Amino acid sequence: MPAPRPARPLAALLVAPLLAGCFAADSGTASGPSADGSRLRVALAFPPAERLSPYGADATILSRLGVTEGLTALDGNGSATPALASSWSQEGARGWRFTLREATFQDGSEVTAQAVAASLTRAAHARPAPAALSGVTLTAEPVGRNRIRITTGRPDPILPLRLAGPSLAVLSAKAYGKKGAVDPVGTGTGPFELTEVNGSSSATLDRYDGYWGGRAQAAGIDVRFVADGTARTNALRSGDTDVAEAVPVAQAATLGQGTRRETATTRTTSLLLNSRSGPFRDAGLRAAARAAVDTSGLARGVYEGHADRGAGIYGPAVAWAEGRHLAPAGRARPKRPDGARITLATYDNRPELPEVAQALKQQLERAGFRVGLVVREYSRLEGDALAGRFDALVLARNSLVDTGDPVAVLASDYTCDGGYNLARLCDKDVDRAVAAAERAADTAKRRDAALRAEAEILGTDAVVPLVHQRIVTGVGRSVSGVLLDPYERTLIGTGTRR
Repeated sequence: MPAPRPARPLAALLVAPLLAGCFAADSGTASGPSADGSRLRVALAFPPAERLSPYGADATILSRLGVTEGLTALDGNGSATPALASSWSQEGARGWRFTLREATFQDGSEVTAQAVAASLTRAAHARPAPAALSGVTLTAEPVGRNRIRITTGRPDPILPLRLAGPSLAVLSAKAYGKKGAVDPVGTGTGPFELTEVNGSSSATLDRYDGYWGGRAQAAGIDVRFVADGTARTNALRSGDTDVAEAVPVAQAATLGQGTRRETATTRTTSLLLNSRSGPFRDAGLRAAARAAVDTSGLARGVYEGHADRGAGIYGPAVAWAEGRHLAPAGRARPKRPDGARITLATYDNRPELPEVAQALKQQLERAGFRVGLVVREYSRLEGDALAGRFDALVLARNSLVDTGDPVAVLASDYTCDGGYNLARLCDKDVDRAVAAAERAADTAKRRDAALRAEAEILGTDAVVPLVHQRIVTGVGRSVSGVLLDPYERTLIGTGTRR
């Protein structure tokens, strides 16, 4: 059992946005004698894009499979809760002290303050920076054997939330090679040890019997990366897999009620417009693209009612933002496209996205653009997207996955120095508004500042929120304990079994 969370200053600040739904899990508890020894077969939508580096999008693969952990985690209400750290307290304006629990890495070495400090230091110096550290500098140093002090460059009241981000997972010294390479095979701390990775096709995990949280009930996990959503669904129906991630909405009705789980998430599908190069450098053309989009039609048509029309960067699953979005500030007047050529890109790991892109192509062409469409797997798209090789991108992004803090996604995705700025936005008013939100310590004031920054971002028309998704997961009838998480950080835990 995790130690009770200690009383500490700014405790209320560590509560992330309350969600409309909580974790949907038939969790069970893990124990050695009750583990039945069966292996779980899991079909994931996204193959590794960066060789399972913990610093990018692959970090959520590792956390969803129970391979990695951070010092903290998020509970169902979005509060920071103990993980590798059993307790913490704030020391001054910029310092925090964390007490570590007794735990071991999967290679048998101990989780010590020195090992944790070294792992966090590696993350702090990674380039590009992990999304959870966008705009933040930190130093970590051991204080004795089981305590670590973390100091930030400026006051960071949400640091315990930040440390729950999958990209700040703690790995053993064995994980770190030359030239920044990171290998999570056998170096995490979670209940399942990654033992083999077969490129972008499959991975094998075995139960880690030394896990501090108790012995997992499944003997291991056999993972297949299946980009085709219909194939994932068919594998569940035929009994070839136990858990199928991201079932296409077109396939959801083919699953029995007992095998179809729908979860409200903080994921928003948006149209991102490259504001640094190409036609969409012109704010008037961005405004024309935004005006051409029919978001209600996308929610009703492509998503067949399994989504809500885009209201902002934060969707209805973020309860405090519902009905409180501000009018976008300073929008340009739409300009006639006059046949401007643009390249619109998306990925097919989420099967609705190519349909969304095709619908957008038609809408933009009716408005006067000439549109070329590119569809790839995400692992083959991300590098070009980050490099700005597309004019527009359809992206499904969980706005709270990195830290649970509403401001972090704004800093990473929409500021000049953001590490995941696919819209390539660099606007002084946006940066100023995000910086003000980052400084806000009081929870209510931080949320208000986040909504003001959201309005500034939407005012640039570099991002057009399309729909807010509800994710459908296929779960076999004999399977229990799957962790359906609004943040999409977890999937398989110690109590997951068949």
